[in-house]
Amino acid sequence: MSQFFQIHPDNPQLRLIRQAADIIRSGGVVVYPTDSAYAIGCHIGDKNALDRIRRIRKLDARHNFTLVCRDLSEIATYARVNNTVYRLLKHCTPGPYTFILQATSEVPRRLLHSKRKTVGLRVPENNIAQALLTDLDEPMMSVTLIMPGDEYPLIDPYDIRETLQHDVDLVIDGGYCGMEPTTVIDLVDETPLVIRAGKGDIAPFED
Repeated sequence: MSQFFQIHPDNPQLRLIRQAADIIRSGGVVVYPTDSAYAIGCHIGDKNALDRIRRIRKLDARHNFTLVCRDLSEIATYARVNNTVYRLLKHCTPGPYTFILQATSEVPRRLLHSKRKTVGLRVPENNIAQALLTDLDEPMMSVTLIMPGDEYPLIDPYDIRETLQHDVDLVIDGGYCGMEPTTVIDLVDETPLVIRAGKGDIAPFED
């Protein structure tokens, strides 16, 4: 049976944030709110937790997970970013974007695109997610919480608890989240390529 933490979306209770971070560090799988939709995540180096998320969402090995980061300093650790790309990232983070970037050697191989050696990175603008990442002091491996056969993410934390109470270790209730996914931007070749138009405004990436 999963735990269920009700955390204030504007002023997250640090005691609960610390408990949530400890669950992640110990190999737990956690559902948490972001600025686009609820996501499901785990510790960056935990293969077993990653495999659990794949089973929950019925994802194959080719599905790319995202590294959810606290800020741009963490992005620079896990991706090769030149000055042009950095300025663009600075303008658009935190926010509802996922950026496809060339990975560094710090990225676990299981998170890399098998042929391009790229990784998806994002910095969410959500107080709960930010507090969790700050306590962890490292990114989380994460995917949007879309259940098999569904078109949209789950938005109600009570529905999430009922659906996943035997599959995850913690559901964080941060209120209702939206159902629009992040905008995905490929920045590998410097010229921005919009892979998916979602919640984030694509205007900064158009000619």
